[in-house]
Amino acid sequence: MEAKENGENKKPSSGAIDGPTNPMVTPLLTDLYQFTMAYAYWKAGKHQERAVFDLYFRKSPFGGEYTVFAGLEECIRFIANFKLTEEEIDFVRQSLSSSCEDGFFDYLRGVDCSDVEVYAIPEGTVVFPKVPLMRVEGPIAVVQLLETPFVNLINYASLVSTNAARHRHVAGKSKTLLEFGLRRAQGPDGGIGASKYCYIGGFDATSNVAAGKLFGIPLRGTHSHAFVSSYMNLDEISDKSLRRKDGSSTCDDFVIEVQTWLSKIQLSNGVFGETNQSELAAFTSYALAFPDNFLALVDTYDVIRSGIPNFCAVALALSDLGYKAVGIRLDSGDLAYLSCEVRKFFRNIEKEFGVPEFGKLAITASNDLNEETLDALNKQGHEVDAYGIGTYLVTCYAQAALGVVFKLVEINNQPRIKLSEDVSKVSIPCKKRCYRLYGKEGYPLVDIMTGENEAPPKVGERILCRHPFQESKRAYVVPQKVEELLRCYWPGNSDKKKDSLPALRDIRERCIKQLEIMRPDHMRRLNPTPYKVSVSAKLYDFIHFLWLNEAPVGELQ
Repeated sequence: MEAKENGENKKPSSGAIDGPTNPMVTPLLTDLYQFTMAYAYWKAGKHQERAVFDLYFRKSPFGGEYTVFAGLEECIRFIANFKLTEEEIDFVRQSLSSSCEDGFFDYLRGVDCSDVEVYAIPEGTVVFPKVPLMRVEGPIAVVQLLETPFVNLINYASLVSTNAARHRHVAGKSKTLLEFGLRRAQGPDGGIGASKYCYIGGFDATSNVAAGKLFGIPLRGTHSHAFVSSYMNLDEISDKSLRRKDGSSTCDDFVIEVQTWLSKIQLSNGVFGETNQSELAAFTSYALAFPDNFLALVDTYDVIRSGIPNFCAVALALSDLGYKAVGIRLDSGDLAYLSCEVRKFFRNIEKEFGVPEFGKLAITASNDLNEETLDALNKQGHEVDAYGIGTYLVTCYAQAALGVVFKLVEINNQPRIKLSEDVSKVSIPCKKRCYRLYGKEGYPLVDIMTGENEAPPKVGERILCRHPFQESKRAYVVPQKVEELLRCYWPGNSDKKKDSLPALRDIRERCIKQLEIMRPDHMRRLNPTPYKVSVSAKLYDFIHFLWLNEAPVGELQ
């Protein structure tokens, strides 16, 4: 059944920002080397030097060509409340070398993020490799302490949001998607995070009650096989009365009504023997508890010979009293075949007994579903209306991590580059501005990065877009729309205008709209067309100048 929505994320009325959803997200949720580097910066007198870091990923997950950016709000919550306690400072002292000077720990007592600036692409945006999802500026020692928690908060959030979006793409817009992964998730935080970010990625509801309370995500659920098998017979139902939906009268023995309908169904079809009576008792009892939201799990014993006739008998008895059953859930077997047979049965009932809309009762499928299963069902033909998806969704079974990185691109206004024999790992230096250029059909054509002080691309102007590293890959683009991607979400001590954090439902809506405007060939499951990520001609020249300048020259002897 469906629970009421709990509303939007609550923001404190004082204008302050709540701390992270997970109380374990503290300044200590970092790697030890962040504190060792912070000490070394402090010891060298470099800790206040102004640094710029880019957070990005190198390759889209799941063999696809797009990613959904998520986790930004938790990062802003984290830095808004960043402060080490005395207990935490004492633990850092114990964890570092005994040679560390006391002055460093005095310094840590004053550390916060008031001098940090964070620019980011709006959460829920479709994003691509190499483009900075976040740009973080501030004193290098402080920003270094933010690296690991930021990467942690973005990595899984973006991965599972993308996984959810891919499932939505395969299922289609008309299907209801339910996240049922809490029991299989990687611990409590994995379960809570999955519910939140699957909702962003396009799922309609979750079974996770805690996530429903925290984030206002719609809740859905029914009963398990245990409920069905816990009943032995109809005599276990003590209170058999059920009031009509309009309150005009009361049926004193709902069980008799159910049994009468079961006999009619059996006579009408002429093919059913005795159904499982313990299952009938369970369905009847559940309907008495939830007459407005009766949805039954029908595969405990036998879907066609028992589960469906038993369900229909209870649903028809409810109909006589003015209630409308929701439908059934299939959790095993050939889902394509069974869903088609069930739909056929429902339509026959509607026609035989003149019950309006009975043929349209919802059929929900579960049982270790994944992207491939949904695709196979589409190809086989099915009558499933909703999918309950758990393990493969929330664990991101097809790919363990997104591979987000956090790289220094500038210090004291001096651009820095990270080189590698693997060109995909070469960083793009300096503080940048990022734009999305749209074509005449309304699709995004290319993302382009420019130096901070370059003139922005203009609508109708011809722009040379270059691959960051491959000289021959370049194209002219005349954009019909230009969108700047990075916005200020934490201005620190600067007077820059700050973008507000949107409600979860607005982030979800943004994600859905973003996915809709992408070109279909970028979105397909197999062999998607790579989306173009480029740099301006000036930035291209600068990258390669710096590359040659920083790379050591070998000597042959």
